[in-house]
Amino acid sequence: MALSGQAMAIEEPAYRVIEAEGAFELREYQPYLLAETRVEAGFMSAGNVAFGRLFGYISGNNVSQSKIAMTAPVVQRSGEKIAMTAPVQQSAEGEAFRIGFVVPAQYTLENVPQPTDPRVSIREVSGGLIAVWRYSGRWTEANFKENELELRQQLQRRGLRVAGQAQLARYNSPFKPWFLRRNEVQLAVSRAGE
Repeated sequence: MALSGQAMAIEEPAYRVIEAEGAFELREYQPYLLAETRVEAGFMSAGNVAFGRLFGYISGNNVSQSKIAMTAPVVQRSGEKIAMTAPVQQSAEGEAFRIGFVVPAQYTLENVPQPTDPRVSIREVSGGLIAVWRYSGRWTEANFKENELELRQQLQRRGLRVAGQAQLARYNSPFKPWFLRRNEVQLAVSRAGE
């Protein structure tokens, strides 16, 4: 049987699967870089606003005007309030999210093209132990929260402690039919006693 079309390999951060059962995986990630932006908007709107900024960055809106390969996943997590020394605080009635594109592994903090848009920054993710719950479907907040609950139940059952906040990892373009999309809830974890 021949496949039509051409397969496209998209780079993902390097990890090793430690445990897998159904939709659950426990992974050990290597450190990687993230091009990230903070957006004050609702869960659904934040990704759309962020995509334009981040796509601009990888399309050459950076100091060296370099084009950077698209990677997966696109990650979204709740935005933290900015430190007291910063002039902007998250408004009490608003929502904020941090959305990021994974930077290809060929780049380091020393050689990664620096964004020209001040709303985009480069952040090093330290890697470590990440629990994952894989699901398909639409990128709605309700779908995310439902699957986050499933992941948290798995963590409790396995005696793993949450060491960070949940994030949504989206691996497909918005043009992929919703029922074929690869989505994940990801949570940094530690083992009891660590």
